[in-house]
Amino acid sequence: MKTNKWLTQSLVVGAFMSATLISAVHADEGMWEPSQMPEIRDRLVSGGLKIDPANLSSFEDFPLNAIVSLGGCSASFVSPKGLVVTNHHCVYGSVQYNSTTENNLLEDGFLARSMTDEVPAVPGSRIYVTEAVTDVTNKMNKNLRDDMSGIERYKMLEDNRKALISDCESTNIHRCDVSAFHQGMEYRLIKRLEIRDVRLVYAPATSIGKYGGDIDNWQWPRHTGDWGFYRAYVGKDGKPADYSKDNVPYTSKSFLKVAADGVKENDFVMAAGYPGRTNRYRTSDEIENQFTWYYPEARAYREDIIATIEESSPADSQARLNYESTISYLANYAKNFQSMEESFQHSDFLARRQQQEKKFAGWLKKDSARAAKYMPAISGLNALVAQEQTTRQLDLWRGYFSYATLPSVAEDLYRLAVEREKPDAEREPGYQERDMTRFKQSLERITHRYDETVDKAILTYLLGRYMELDPAQHLASVDKQFRLGNKLDEKKLAKTLNGLYKKSSLDDEAVRLAWMDKSVADFKKSKDPFIQWAVNSFDERMALEEHDKEIEGQFLHQRPLYMSAFVAFNRSLGLPVYADANSSLRITYGHVKGNQPKDGLLNLPFTTLEGIVEKDTGVEPFNAPKEELALIREKKYGPYKLDAINSVPVNFLCTLDITGGNSGSATLNSKGELVGLLFDGVYESIIGDWDFDDDLNRAIVVDIRYILWVMTYLDKADNLLEEMSMVRK
Repeated sequence: MKTNKWLTQSLVVGAFMSATLISAVHADEGMWEPSQMPEIRDRLVSGGLKIDPANLSSFEDFPLNAIVSLGGCSASFVSPKGLVVTNHHCVYGSVQYNSTTENNLLEDGFLARSMTDEVPAVPGSRIYVTEAVTDVTNKMNKNLRDDMSGIERYKMLEDNRKALISDCESTNIHRCDVSAFHQGMEYRLIKRLEIRDVRLVYAPATSIGKYGGDIDNWQWPRHTGDWGFYRAYVGKDGKPADYSKDNVPYTSKSFLKVAADGVKENDFVMAAGYPGRTNRYRTSDEIENQFTWYYPEARAYREDIIATIEESSPADSQARLNYESTISYLANYAKNFQSMEESFQHSDFLARRQQQEKKFAGWLKKDSARAAKYMPAISGLNALVAQEQTTRQLDLWRGYFSYATLPSVAEDLYRLAVEREKPDAEREPGYQERDMTRFKQSLERITHRYDETVDKAILTYLLGRYMELDPAQHLASVDKQFRLGNKLDEKKLAKTLNGLYKKSSLDDEAVRLAWMDKSVADFKKSKDPFIQWAVNSFDERMALEEHDKEIEGQFLHQRPLYMSAFVAFNRSLGLPVYADANSSLRITYGHVKGNQPKDGLLNLPFTTLEGIVEKDTGVEPFNAPKEELALIREKKYGPYKLDAINSVPVNFLCTLDITGGNSGSATLNSKGELVGLLFDGVYESIIGDWDFDDDLNRAIVVDIRYILWVMTYLDKADNLLEEMSMVRK
């Protein structure tokens, strides 16, 4: 879907649970809502859980009140002083933001040995503590009618959502949102405490935190030290506040204790976090388009942009450093998409889904009333899917155009000026007063994530891709601004872009920030070429957005009907039905366990310190610190040795059901104690976002013993070790 707003982001599937359904669910499948924990009590207890399952359903009780979101990653409190642990790749942007060529924290790592040494995280960083989840389905559906157009439905739902959020955020200390469950069958208001003063505390060197790099990404065996620490700060009154040297560490209601002995094979484990999105109930047409067209095309964009950045910035330059976080993000999902394609090609997933849909249609037709009620929704949904795909090439290009910084920031600034002419409640989400701090910080981040030569190269690449589109999908504003003809003239384009960048001052942070307060009239009078672009292209961009919303609104009418029938169908078969991920707090449980992904290949559940030495070449990404290699050769294991493997475990496999957004999720033992951090999955489980396989699915966790071992012997992080509460048998 083109409109990357809340309605698109929150379109997820859910289902009602019953005792008959629960019994059919595979032991370790499902990203469960906390409210479902009492319903699966018997499974949790028989699996090995030692704490009361009822505790896992309360946001006010341990351990859920220690679990937090970073707005894209998961994390958890591990001390009463606001200390938060998450993945290295989740704090990577903050490490990069605070790095220079003279003080490269990515290369050297960072450790604040006292709170006064902690540094602000990248602007816009947040720590969210979920406090309440409330059903608001009736309020969201208020005044909806079956005869509404798509755009009318979209705007009505958006207005209802904004009203609910406004009431929820009246105290100015919470960030609230309304998430769709069951693809619009239900809506819930999620209330989170928003901590705005976030500081970087500790991140190991990239040679530990990203050991194996993109080569090892989604692979096993793995030896990655993927952890980092933030600290949450608030005002002296205990309420969230913007950064100030007078702020104090946040006191959480509870925090996780660290199980220094870790886990062993077959032990029960669970994880609490904020998985982003799964798609296990999509139609076969959507699946085919996603795997045979979207993933290959999107991967090509990502790989090409990475190559463009690398070709236009020397390896050790400040320009390259500015884009390291961007490269890391692009590379992670490029490999994800490639693995999705390969997994799909070697599976019968599409055939099974098509067969399932035939059975579904047959089940509907067995009951005339059921068929009359739901068959139109199915045909309507399929027609919408086909319609949406007619503009997929242009839609994809539009999505990646944001990687050209200056034209994109000009668009955002002008949109802000236009929206500010409206009452706050009528503004587009993202441009309301509640969004202004984030908006300002996004402009500030550019200072450390931009280089003119690189940005110009990215825009050149994107315009080259634009010229490959069907001419019928070309946009008049793009053709005019960049002086494009029927055929790409590279020399002419280079001259045009050189002139645009030379005349623009949006690369200056103070100038960007000043534009936040300018009027529409000021924008129209500006001589800045990218500001002119934003003004001249506005009407065309808004027409595209309105079209997107019309289609989106029609989806919001058809999908809930489709899903209500599909849920009933699954119930009739006793099949597992649970909510798709939607960035709300979920719990997944399983066991420490290897697997056998193919004939003759057995994946053991643990990797060891010795594996780091075996992989090491001295060349990135297999360039562990020399001091670490020496410690391993000395077999200095200390109290972190696991006798069963005769070494310190580095990473371990488990059967937890996870997806993007689970990065940094606390992995807990049967008593709710921290034993590691989720950070990846194996190659065979990537397709799990769409098609779960209980035998192949495995999550990868960085073992708490490796974290403690590095902190103890390599980085000497004694202050943090003393701050955390250690538990030993």
